[in-house]
Amino acid sequence: MSPFLSIIIPTYNSEKTIIPLLESIRKSKKVDFGEVELVVVDDCSGDGTVKKVTFKGSTFKGRGRAICLKKNGGPAHARNVGVKYAKGKVVLFLDSDVVLYKESLFEAIRSFKNDPDLYAMTGVWDKKQKSQKFFPKFKALRDWSYWINERDPKNYYYLFSTRVAAINRALFLRLRGFDTTYKAALVEDIELTYRIARRYAVVFNPKIVVHHEFEDFWVVAKKYFWRSFYWSKIYRSRKKFDPVATTSKEAITTISAGGVVVFSALTFISHLSHLSYLSHLLDITLVVATVIHLFGVRKFLWFVMREEGIVFALNSFFTGIALYLSILGGAFFSLFGKSRTGRIL
Repeated sequence: MSPFLSIIIPTYNSEKTIIPLLESIRKSKKVDFGEVELVVVDDCSGDGTVKKVTFKGSTFKGRGRAICLKKNGGPAHARNVGVKYAKGKVVLFLDSDVVLYKESLFEAIRSFKNDPDLYAMTGVWDKKQKSQKFFPKFKALRDWSYWINERDPKNYYYLFSTRVAAINRALFLRLRGFDTTYKAALVEDIELTYRIARRYAVVFNPKIVVHHEFEDFWVVAKKYFWRSFYWSKIYRSRKKFDPVATTSKEAITTISAGGVVVFSALTFISHLSHLSYLSHLLDITLVVATVIHLFGVRKFLWFVMREEGIVFALNSFFTGIALYLSILGGAFFSLFGKSRTGRIL
């Protein structure tokens, strides 16, 4: 009897995070592990990841396997390889640095069994962090707010976020999987989302929850820069925004963040130079840019103020502007930087 669901986990130098993930899968509640398969694909790690991946005990009843790739090809390639070997009707992708909530696996299985018209689904990562540092807490709250508080429920598809996302295996194969020309974990999830959404909805299920510990500011800012770089190239081929993370509203919010920074600098210089007429004009422009940006992030700031207080919210405002500048930088650089951009949609 074939399994109903195959869990696909790509790993690369994941020896510090893979064990907590595997343990969280084993501790899942209400799950018949006889209908669950686990496929771990190691993307030529240089640490001890492979030695950490074991399937001892009877949890998976012989349905656990590790595949070791001889050459590093990136997470998109590793996931595609995992699906190739998977036997389940549904495949659930998990990043190697998350931990499943106890009923998330059950909820994924239940959702697909109860709805024959469900083809793709994504979950969410929680808003909590073990770290007491400001930025990881900020990032967790920012993502949670976006998924829970800020999304328009009328939109028929969500981002197929590979941190935790499931899809009908036959559909995935028909779509030819992730675009492997993206070697890093950047926009391969967005690009696949667009292809899924041509005919199918990507449903958001807030009951499918994972925990993820976020990195520090510079690591995330770099990811935002390159994600924006590659997405901007996709945008220029599609020539339209979308209801994922790249809405027209987000574009306005991002541009207004740049406006706040630029006009703040120009206003400061004009006041130092005693250019009164220009100073007044720049003052007004700065106020307009700030109001537009505040309107764009109002729901998040209100949410984070309730969660962590006004000081945290103020820090979040300026930290958010810094991240938006990374996004703007990536979009601008994409006009000149050359790269392989994957399939043209």
